[in-house]
Amino acid sequence: MKKVIGLLVVAAFFLLSGNAFAQNFKFGHINSDELFQLMPERETVLKQLETLQTELMNTAEIMQVEYNNKLNDYTSQVDDLNPLVRQTKEEELVSLQQRMATFQQNADEQLQQEQMTLTQPILQRADKAIKDVAMENNFTYIFDLARGPILYFDEKQSEDILPLVKAKLGIE
Repeated sequence: MKKVIGLLVVAAFFLLSGNAFAQNFKFGHINSDELFQLMPERETVLKQLETLQTELMNTAEIMQVEYNNKLNDYTSQVDDLNPLVRQTKEEELVSLQQRMATFQQNADEQLQQEQMTLTQPILQRADKAIKDVAMENNFTYIFDLARGPILYFDEKQSEDILPLVKAKLGIE
């Protein structure tokens, strides 16, 4: 956040310093979210995450069915059970609920971790392409419209580099 604010302050300084001074600077912008949506690797990642999510959901459903069966069994027999058996079955139900909650939490964490692991190389590739395009085309600053609090920019003085980055990455 401090970095974005710092960049905005520097950009504002140069813009307010006068056109003659600011003409030495070349500004560009890109929407990195839009770029990410266009990257072909994204589809592979989405399929892998969907497969993992389906596997985790199936396991959770199996646990839920087991819990429901035990609960139905318990409720149908509760009046006929002696206190010790009733307490044991109640503890078993509570334990199963806790295991289901723990599994759900662990599954969510695993899915998030896998998403980060799979998307990191794609994001690094996009970041490298943006930096390469910036250096090759002598840009002083590239603003990411998807990441920062950019409230306004003059599109006449800032070039959208998405087409250049797409070309660099071989995306049509």
